[in-house]
Amino acid sequence: MSGNAADDAGADDPAVGDTPVGDPPVRDDYGVALRGVVKRYPSGGGGPVVALDEVDFAVRPGEFVAVVGPSGSGKSTLLNVLGLLDDPTAGRRLLDGTDVTDLSVAERTRARKESIGFVFQDFHLLPTLTAVENVAMPTAFDPGDASDRAADLLSRFGLGDRLDHEPSELSGGQKQRVAIARALINEPSVLLADEPTGNLDTETGEAILAEFERVKREGVAVVAVTHDPLVEEYADRVVDLTDGEMTGGLPGGGESDSDDAGAPVPDDGESATDDDPAAADDPATAGGDR
Repeated sequence: MSGNAADDAGADDPAVGDTPVGDPPVRDDYGVALRGVVKRYPSGGGGPVVALDEVDFAVRPGEFVAVVGPSGSGKSTLLNVLGLLDDPTAGRRLLDGTDVTDLSVAERTRARKESIGFVFQDFHLLPTLTAVENVAMPTAFDPGDASDRAADLLSRFGLGDRLDHEPSELSGGQKQRVAIARALINEPSVLLADEPTGNLDTETGEAILAEFERVKREGVAVVAVTHDPLVEEYADRVVDLTDGEMTGGLPGGGESDSDDAGAPVPDDGESATDDDPAAADDPATAGGDR
C-alpha cells in the first residue's frame, strides 16, 4: 500500500498505524495512567495476594486526584506502580502518554528522576542536611544551579529565611514544604503524595494543600492517597480503592472504553522492584499499606 493510501485509511481506521488491529487506541493527553493493571504478591500459605485488580486509572495534567480507601486496600501499591517503584504483574502503565511498562532498570530510574516527584507523610528529610541541601539533593543540575533553584523553591514556599535550618529546627508544616520543594526540584510532570497531611494539624494541612493547588495550576498531575477528608475537599476528583478494585478511576467517572483504555498485556511475572538497586536507595520506597 502506498504511503498516501495508508494515510487515507488511517484517517478513518484507528486500527491502522502503530496501534495493532484489535487493540484500542490509547489517549496521550494524561500525565499518568494505568490500563487494566493487576498487581499480585506471593503469600506464605495460600494463593497470591491481589493488591490491584484490573485497575484503570488516569490523571490529566493540571488535575488533583485524591485516592481513598481503607488501610490495606492497595493505595500504597498504587503509588509504587505509578511511581515506577514497582512493576505491574499485568496491564500497562503510561507516563506523559508513553508506555513505560517494560522499561529497563536504568530507563525506569531515569524516568522516575526526570518526571515524578514524591511527597511523604513522614517527610523523609535527611537530618544532617539543611533545608536547601535536602531540596537540592535529588537534582540533575550542577551543584551551583541546584542550590540556586532549591533556594528559589523554598522562598516560593515561604521558607526563604529557613534555608540553612536542619529538619530538627523546622515545624511539621515547614518540613512538608521542604519535602514538596524537593519533589519539584526536577520539574516533574507528576507529583505523588502519600498521606501528605497525616502528621499535620488542620491549619497547616490547608496550607500544604494550597501548595498542591498551586502546583496543579502549573500543569502538574497530582495524586494523593489519603484518609483525610480535608484532602478530598481540595481534590478535583476523589477515587475509591477497596480490596484492590477502583471506582471512578478515569476522568468523568466512566469505565474503560476504546478512547480511555487498552487491552491488558499478558501476565509476565512478579515485580521487578527487587532487581532495581536505585529503587532500594530511593526515599520514595518508604513502606505503607498494600
